[in-house]
Amino acid sequence: MIYLAQVQINPNSGDIQLQVLARQESEYVWEVDNSQALLLTKESSLGAGVLVLVETEANQHIISVQDAKDWVLSILQQHLTKNAINPQFIETEQSKVEKWRQEITAQNLELNQRALEIETRREQLQELEQELKRDREELDKLQQQLSNK
Repeated sequence: MIYLAQVQINPNSGDIQLQVLARQESEYVWEVDNSQALLLTKESSLGAGVLVLVETEANQHIISVQDAKDWVLSILQQHLTKNAINPQFIETEQSKVEKWRQEITAQNLELNQRALEIETRREQLQELEQELKRDREELDKLQQQLSNK
């Protein structure tokens, strides 16, 4: 388990404690949780107030402690800078998506209309072919009658 914690020094004992602030639930999901403190048993030069990432085993035994500065800065860089995903960016992208959706809907309507026109013309051509076939048959009959006379 990985925790974000703040280094605290117990005023009575002088022991270094890590006050848990949040715990990692999955790769990109963290849950705020300040209900526990982890006791740092190894000697450390961490000062009070420093934010750290703490990796523990299932039994809460601390595997590693590292300064969280680089991790926090990477989060800031990824999510809170000009080029990051923010509410304005999301709003702009939603507007683009809505515009594209409307354009696609209009194109779909136009394609449906064209398909209907093509179907209508195809039916008209079939009717003309049938009419032409009947006219040819009638001409053949007339020609046959004329040749018999």
